[in-house]
Amino acid sequence: MLIVRSPVRISFGGGGTDLPSYYERFGGAVLSAAINKHFYTVLQKRGDGKIQIISADLRTMETWQNIARMDIRGNALEIPLAVLKEFGCEVSVNLFLASEIPPGTGLGSSASVCVNLTKVLAAYNHISLSKYELAERAFHIARNVLGRPVGKQDEYASAFGGLNFISFHQDGTTHVEPLNLQPDLVRELQSSLLLFFTGASHHSWTILQEQEESTRKTDGGTIEYLHEIRKLAEPMKAALLAGELRQFGLLLHEGWEIKKQLSSKISNSHINEMYEAALRNGAVGGKITGAGGGGFLLLFCQQGYQQNVRESLVALGAQETGFEFDFQGAQVVADDPFIDGDENGGMRWTFAPVGNTALANKYVSAKSSS
Repeated sequence: MLIVRSPVRISFGGGGTDLPSYYERFGGAVLSAAINKHFYTVLQKRGDGKIQIISADLRTMETWQNIARMDIRGNALEIPLAVLKEFGCEVSVNLFLASEIPPGTGLGSSASVCVNLTKVLAAYNHISLSKYELAERAFHIARNVLGRPVGKQDEYASAFGGLNFISFHQDGTTHVEPLNLQPDLVRELQSSLLLFFTGASHHSWTILQEQEESTRKTDGGTIEYLHEIRKLAEPMKAALLAGELRQFGLLLHEGWEIKKQLSSKISNSHINEMYEAALRNGAVGGKITGAGGGGFLLLFCQQGYQQNVRESLVALGAQETGFEFDFQGAQVVADDPFIDGDENGGMRWTFAPVGNTALANKYVSAKSSS
């Protein structure tokens, strides 16, 4: 049995500059953090040559004998199918998929699924992938295999975990710079961030496709807005490194006001009503966490005002989701051949608290010693 989990993310600034249509011309940068809402895959061996995928979130189950020649686009399970086809491996397994966050909520859940399944197949086939290779391979599957108009930030956030400033270069390379804040500052930042589900799930492909098309034009305002969004990412990073959290919150607000200019679909009257109510009750700034149109509203609000903000948003139908940062990224939680007699298995339980690498290493055993 093999179990892998991967986090989703909240994006603070720079969103949209991680699309190839922008960074290949100008270079992009995103400030984001992975959070402890995870996607899980449980892989178990089977012996009949078939592959079965069960998705708890989509409430669907399908079984196939041979997926090599399948047309997978449009299938509800196209992401795991695309990963299986991309690896080109002959396996007979059950894959059980489940998430702590529903799809279409603007937290990068689709990328987390793709990163997760890529890590599952790599681990099961004893293929070593660095975090950079894991993120790039997942991005390739989403962008080139499935043809989705996605950027890179979500795959990198899920693969790496942590609070990062991610730079996207014109030559296609990416650099991840962890923000190594003091623990007290991390706790203060976490306690100042509130996350509310607006009540509307959505797929962001239409918004992203529209943005890509307008970014390629030279006579529209999209490029100029993205330049402004890109410029804000640096002072956001600087504010966090300096411990100036209120300034960070004000920059969130400034970025949201600019982002809304990219498309009329990014916000709507209900989101605007929630955001304005939060500001009236003491929030400093915030934004929708994904491409827009629904999903989660992220707010920066100091402790003394949080109860008023909560009450005002709950009255408007929002639901709060508690969270903490995830500093581990995509990881193998368990790889135990004893459970299902799978000779591909190779390790014992490996999950351990953050920073306790000695404990984790203590329980890792090579296949030869299993």
